[in-house]
This record gives sequence, C-alpha cells and structure tokens, in this order.
Amino acid sequence: MVSDLGYEFDVIPEMEANDDNEVIQLSTEALAALQEFYQEQQVKASQVLNDHSFGSVEEDWQLSQFWYSDETALCLAKEAVAAAGKGGRIACISAPSVYQKLKELNTKDLSVFILEYDRRFSMYGDEFVFYDYNNPLKLPDTLEPHSFDVILADPPYLSEECLRKTSETIKYLKKGKIILCTGAVMEDRVAKFLGLKMCKFIPKHARNLSNEFRCYVNYKCGLDTECS
Repeated sequence: MVSDLGYEFDVIPEMEANDDNEVIQLSTEALAALQEFYQEQQVKASQVLNDHSFGSVEEDWQLSQFWYSDETALCLAKEAVAAAGKGGRIACISAPSVYQKLKELNTKDLSVFILEYDRRFSMYGDEFVFYDYNNPLKLPDTLEPHSFDVILADPPYLSEECLRKTSETIKYLKKGKIILCTGAVMEDRVAKFLGLKMCKFIPKHARNLSNEFRCYVNYKCGLDTECS
C-alpha cells in the first residue's frame, strides 16, 4: 500500500473480524520511515519559523528594493541604537534590512518600528506599519507626532517627489535625530527638504548599484569614525 506521504507500507493483518474490518499493523521498516518523515517535517517547520525571523525576505526590484550589505546594515543599526539612547524609539522608513539588524541586536529596551510598503514584512507583527510615501501622513494613531528619537529612512526612488513626500513623514514623526540614505545626486534636495548634511560614511549594498549612495544626518554621529 502506498500512503499519501509517498511511502510504501506493508500491511500485516493482526486479526480478522466477522464484519470484514481488519485491524492493521505497520511493519518495523514502515514505522521507522514514518517516524523519519515526521522528524523531517518538524525540522522544516522550525526552519520556517527561523527564516521568518530576520533576513528571509528577498529583494523585489520592481519595488525598488536593494538590501544593504550586512556591514552597512549593522553600522546603521548600531548608530541608531546609540543615537536613540536607552528606552528610545526608532522608526525605519523603507529600510527593512536595518530594521532586521536592529532586531538581531536584541535591543529589548528600545521600541523599533518598520514603515514599509511591502506587506511581506507584516510578519513582524505590531511593529510593522504599512507605509505608502504617496500618502505620507496616512499613519496609524499609534505613531504620534514627534514621538521618535531616531528616524532612519531610505526613500525607495531617486526622485524629488519621493524625497519630498518621505520628508513629510520624517518631519511629522521626528523628535530629533535623522539618518537618511539616498543618492549623492540628491544632496541639494536633502538639504532643502530636511536640512541634513552629507557625512563621510558611504552605505554599501549587497548587490552593487550604479548610483553613488551617501548618508545624510542632522547631528554629530559616530558613523564617520566607527564605520568609515
């Protein structure tokens, strides 16, 4: 007999009843195969749970997603933690790879949120906020104005419109410090919309981009000394 699991089982009648029903017993080999199958499924289920923790979502270039290199994401995450301080609040706007690194750092004394258009990141639960830069102030009531110690943002497109609208969100949520990563060609517009200055730290991506990328801040940060 072949089961739905794809294994061929030997059926050994243990006894026959008058109503033609049989009580069957699996052979030792079949029982071992079945047990092995269940163990494999448990391992796979565990792997799925682990994969859904951090770093499992692949880039979607149609959404202009380009993940930072591991080193860059770690540098930005550590800087955000230092800038936020104990008990601080950090908002990652269109920067999921930094959010993932923040969670890996296990910063339990911080509040971290991810504002992202890609609903795949809803797996992060209450910390996920659906965000469309075309509606920059369409935010849940849980995100009160000027309630975040650090805003870390990476507008998805190198356009003035995208930067301007993302800037509206940043100015609404920020309490103080801003870290923004975008193209070097956006330097004048970043200064215009947010008053940020380019620092020495150069963000790098897991897959090299043709556009020169830079980091902009509004405070004296440690990125220039610790990650340059």
